Amino acid sequence: MKHLHHIVRTETRELVLLAGPIALMQVGQISNGFVDVLMVGQLGPASLAGVALGNATYFLFVLVCIGTLMAVGPMVSQAFGADDHDLIGRSVRQGIWLGLALAVPVVFVLWNTAHLWQHMRQDAATIIMAQAYLRAAVWGLLPFLWFIALRSFIEAVSRPWPVTFIILTGVGLNALANYALMFGRFGLPALGLVGTGWATAIVNWFMFLAVLVLVQARPKFCTLAALKHLRRPDLPVIRELLHIGLPIGASYGLEVTMFSAAAFFVGTLGPAPLAAHQIAIQCAAFTFMVPLGIGIATTVRVGQAIGRKEPIHAVWAGYLGMGLAGLFMLCTSILFWVFPRSIVGLFLDLGDPANAITVTIGVSLLGLAAFFQIFDGLQVSAAGALRGFKDTRTPMVICFISYWLLGIPLAATLGFMAGLGAQGFWWGLVAGLFAAACMLGLRFWWRSRRLRGRKQHRNPP
Repeated sequence: MKHLHHIVRTETRELVLLAGPIALMQVGQISNGFVDVLMVGQLGPASLAGVALGNATYFLFVLVCIGTLMAVGPMVSQAFGADDHDLIGRSVRQGIWLGLALAVPVVFVLWNTAHLWQHMRQDAATIIMAQAYLRAAVWGLLPFLWFIALRSFIEAVSRPWPVTFIILTGVGLNALANYALMFGRFGLPALGLVGTGWATAIVNWFMFLAVLVLVQARPKFCTLAALKHLRRPDLPVIRELLHIGLPIGASYGLEVTMFSAAAFFVGTLGPAPLAAHQIAIQCAAFTFMVPLGIGIATTVRVGQAIGRKEPIHAVWAGYLGMGLAGLFMLCTSILFWVFPRSIVGLFLDLGDPANAITVTIGVSLLGLAAFFQIFDGLQVSAAGALRGFKDTRTPMVICFISYWLLGIPLAATLGFMAGLGAQGFWWGLVAGLFAAACMLGLRFWWRSRRLRGRKQHRNPP
């Protein structure tokens, strides 16, 4: 029992120490989008709707790429636990090549999305603004994917603070660039909504170049030779990255497709409901960054324990990650339920009659967001724990069932057929996330029992 208490105490301390800066990193990264929405809100609901449509499409594709590149994390964490420096470097280098291969087709698709939106019956004026926004933002896509690969490496060796500082600096740069390019300050032209896209591209280049200098200059990273012999692809390692990463990317894609489908569904109702949806989803995404960071830290702790051949540490790291994420989201759900109008007031002038419809819908959607906060935290942390095992294919199937077979059909049924509108679409989100949380949690419980049984370790109480 004393040994078990030591394990729990050790894993709790290490998980919190690692999850803290990673969660802060995630909050900093989403803060760029949060700042964008706050500042674009000053341009009015029409511009806010343009950002909503553009972001829904952008993240639909980019998150698939991010998920695929996140295979670098479990690859490096297990190699780090096993003290295999050669595999660490090979994994990072091939992550860079993979980022390039993913960026080319995604940039092409994002450059030409107007026809897709027209077929989905989106508002014509919103389409024009959203396409212009995307054609500026895509210039920062490639460096952002390279940044993700290098960031995954740094997190996997438990050294997240330097990247956290880089991202937080990027938040300030993004606000400054938005101010200058949106409103025409410091002698620059006033680009309006498009200026937000260019600010995003500038910040992505800054973050990549900063983390590149960090990896090349800091001795703790130089000794791992992460970028040595980068000049040619290593096909066996790329195949392993794809074997692990494609299901992660697909899982992210399935989840974000559900949220994007909700945005597209709401978009058929007009600019005001879409602007309200963007406010509510931005708030939910902001709070989600903390359990996402906890999930990433859980991947690292589970993977390192597997690499060290310490399965009981891996099991407890997974359970503790899920508990910490669920507790945090319980707190945020209370805030959404108690103060929805005040939160909407951060984005829009509550006293302006022109915003009345958007405010009313936004308040109701934040109330629904309170329902799925806990489920969202549990599913992302459970998925992170499973990635530490390199278990990504079954979670992908679970995501398909939860989001495509349950969440999206139910959203369409309640929103269109039952006539519940935006609220009906969001009830579909609640159902999908609830199903994913239950099934991913059960999957981790099953994997844990198998691992402990095989190694003949005592079950945690």
